[in-house]
Amino acid sequence: MQLNIGDKAPAFEGKDQNGNTVRLSDYRGKKVLLYFYPKDNTSGCTAQACNLRDNHTELQQEGYEVIGVSTDSEKSHQNFIAKYELPFTLIADTEKQIVEQYGVWQEKSMYGRKYMGTMRYTFVIDENGVIQDIITKVKTKEHTSQILK
Repeated sequence: MQLNIGDKAPAFEGKDQNGNTVRLSDYRGKKVLLYFYPKDNTSGCTAQACNLRDNHTELQQEGYEVIGVSTDSEKSHQNFIAKYELPFTLIADTEKQIVEQYGVWQEKSMYGRKYMGTMRYTFVIDENGVIQDIITKVKTKEHTSQILK
C-alpha cells in the first residue's frame, strides 16, 4: 500500500513495551509522529531515537506525541527504552500488521542479499488523523529538524 500526504492515516492497534494496547484513535485531537525503524539497539535506530529523546520537550511544545514502531518484541523495547531513557511509546509490531498497513515492510538489500524489512519512515499525522508529511529520507541524527522544518 502506498500512502500519500492528505490520506487518512490507517487506524492501527498494537501493544506497547508494557503490553498495553495502543490505538491511533487514542490520539484523536493530537498531532502524532509515527516513526518506523528497523531494529532496537542498532546504530542508526539508536541515533534516531536519541535525537527524538533529546528534542522531546520541543516536540511536545509543538503538540506532537511520539510513537515508535518496529517488529521487535515488548521485552526488546523495554531494554531499549531503559538503556537510552526514551520518554515515548514504542509499539512491538511482531505480527507485522502496522508495518504492512503503512507500506513500510519492503524488500531491502544489504551486501547483495535481498530480504524483507522495515523502512525508516516517519508519518506526521494531524489532529484529525490526516497524514501531513511522510519523511522517507530520515537523517537519524537530525530527525527532529526534519520534522519541525
